[in-house]
Amino acid sequence: MKSFKQAKQRHPATWVPTAYFAMGLPFIAIAQASALMFKNMGISDSKIAFWTSLIMLSWTLKPLWSPVLEMFKTKKHFVVITQFVTGLTFGLVALSLPLNNFFTYSIALLAVVAFSGATHDIATDGVYLSVLSSKLQAKYIGWQGAAYNLAKILAGGAFVFLAGQLEERYGVVHAWMVVMVTYGAIMIILALYHIKMLPSGGAANKVQSLNEGFQTLWEVIRTFFQKKYIAWYIGFIVLYRFAEGFAIKIAPLFFKAAVAEGGLGLSTSEIGIVYGVFGAAAFVLGSLLGGYFIAGRGLKRSLFILCCSFNIPFAVYAFLAMTQPDNLYIIGAAVVLEYFGYGFGFVGLMLFMMQQVAPGKFKMAHYAFATGIMNLGFMIPSMLSGFMSDWLGYKLFFIWVLVATIPAFLAAWFVPFGHPDNKGQ
Repeated sequence: MKSFKQAKQRHPATWVPTAYFAMGLPFIAIAQASALMFKNMGISDSKIAFWTSLIMLSWTLKPLWSPVLEMFKTKKHFVVITQFVTGLTFGLVALSLPLNNFFTYSIALLAVVAFSGATHDIATDGVYLSVLSSKLQAKYIGWQGAAYNLAKILAGGAFVFLAGQLEERYGVVHAWMVVMVTYGAIMIILALYHIKMLPSGGAANKVQSLNEGFQTLWEVIRTFFQKKYIAWYIGFIVLYRFAEGFAIKIAPLFFKAAVAEGGLGLSTSEIGIVYGVFGAAAFVLGSLLGGYFIAGRGLKRSLFILCCSFNIPFAVYAFLAMTQPDNLYIIGAAVVLEYFGYGFGFVGLMLFMMQQVAPGKFKMAHYAFATGIMNLGFMIPSMLSGFMSDWLGYKLFFIWVLVATIPAFLAAWFVPFGHPDNKGQ
């Protein structure tokens, strides 16, 4: 009991950043870094976009097993176990790359990473919601977003740059083997750290039988869809990231594609610099300022501004596609604008789901439902993005991305609030 109390009283700064960094790394490794890896290994854009999006289905379906995590062990237990599983599976991905059918094997293993990562997300959010008050949730939402985005910079920037350097010396396969092993090592180190530092998140709701477990699952589902304004909330969550779903998968492929094909013709290392150097500070700064912006104004007054900040900067990709600049600083400046807006606006969606959708008896499971719906809104356009970019070409495709932002603005303007800002439920 003593150890539980000590863990519960740990300062949020000692575990919120590391836990959400561990949440972001596998998601970005699949959503972005793996796409560039497969492109360098000769896989087509449409095949890359479809399969690397399809295996992310776990982040959409995670509500189906989120109630199980409410029934057994502690939330901390699942966080640590899934970090170990993710780390080991990244190592297996590395071993699959030299094989003849590497794409099939590596996609299957990345699907395991996705399932483990989605389960990790449920438990991590459960700790966050259980341990922190609504006031502290708002205070640390910026730190949460900054850590998640730092993982995006590291996985999609710094290690992509490393891969580019290693490709020149050792070839594409061995370069990405090193990167995948490094991803795995980071996750295992974080698991070891969280054994000591992560709060437990509270004991599970014990069930006495399988039938009782199914009854609990049904209650979780029923109470979620009985929430006030739930239809509005589902529509808002799906639409907020709809345009991003198209843009995020194609952007690094557009950077890599030859100028004659409508791309920017960047090397792998240059793409790493664009994301890891130009985007890094902007992303983290945007997330931190977004959190403090919400804390000062309240979420309801801030939401439309945050939605604009999140979606409007996708216009930089249309600009780059139309002008095809060969100056890395111009490209980097465009990425700075997009990443700052992304970081600033993303925290609004996360806090909305925490404070408007999750409150109630099953906070962790209901928040998992919300984030699962969010990822569905991201996954479907992401799966279609490769086919659409092949059909339209990069210029028209990124103009389409701007059109796809319009529903998000309407949803953010009209979505109702069922709970006051920053008040405990």
